[in-house]
Amino acid sequence: MKYIENFREGDRISGVYLCKYKQSAVTKNGKTYENVIMQDKTGTIDSKIWDPNSQGIEDFEVLDYVDIMAEVTSFQGTLQLNIKRARKARESEYKAADYLPVSDKDIEVMYRELMGFADQVQEPHLRALLQEFFVKDGAFVKAFKFHSAAKSVHHSFVGGLLEHTLSVCRLCGYYVEAYPVLNRDLLFTAAMCHDIGKVYELSDFPENDYTDEGQLLGHISMGSEMVGECARRIPGFPRRLENELKHCILAHHGELEYGSPKKPALIEAVALNMADNTDAKMETLKEIFKSAGASQEWLGYNRLFESNIRRSSPSGPQPGEQQ
Repeated sequence: MKYIENFREGDRISGVYLCKYKQSAVTKNGKTYENVIMQDKTGTIDSKIWDPNSQGIEDFEVLDYVDIMAEVTSFQGTLQLNIKRARKARESEYKAADYLPVSDKDIEVMYRELMGFADQVQEPHLRALLQEFFVKDGAFVKAFKFHSAAKSVHHSFVGGLLEHTLSVCRLCGYYVEAYPVLNRDLLFTAAMCHDIGKVYELSDFPENDYTDEGQLLGHISMGSEMVGECARRIPGFPRRLENELKHCILAHHGELEYGSPKKPALIEAVALNMADNTDAKMETLKEIFKSAGASQEWLGYNRLFESNIRRSSPSGPQPGEQQ
């Protein structure tokens, strides 16, 4: 099997891939074709079945593992597959682990580092809340380690939620040293809890799609509710502190148009928003550049950045440049 990240224009592909999406469509000439997205652990690729009724195309559905023969083509600068043959693969023909995108960092090492931030929280009620989620609730811990941080934009891989949360905590660790006015205990607790609602907003892999609850409520309000419910189980949890923690979660997207029910009103909420935004955007660019390979060509308009983007030049003088 050849992984998607290694596909090059002109390649002929034969192997089993996970069908992430499948939808019938019609060309301008009225001919039916199928839009398909194929996935392995290295990424996804847009695919087309131009003749879905041909003899070599057998029935398969979304989330089926599909044995395909295809050609790698390019459309508007993006690689895609032209699928010639397809059939649903037998269980003996694939290993599921090859098709789930996974963090390139060690899950358990990341979790231990994350718990190091919890250990720095001294306020007893916040410390107890973190223990409830990240130590005592085994089902939550398992889901938190396995979940992605998003459906597609950034950290959309196994361990992505953990990796993103740890990165946000690291940035907050810098902030509390640089700006002592910040409440370390509140900020670290908010950083660890800001995306806990994603455990229920997104379904498990390989589906990794929005649940009904996630569509109706969203991870921000779900996370705030989870924190509120947990706080009420902890004897004597100060209502003022509970509201401050919930505010940080409710405001962590920063702007109403970005999904935050509230704009940041506490300095810790401002810091959390900046840390969350920084890591999300840096990871998004990292993943875009990885998909583009070593190319320094312009990569087209990106709606998250509202700009046409490209990779910067390597350090040092380039061929043909004067030193």
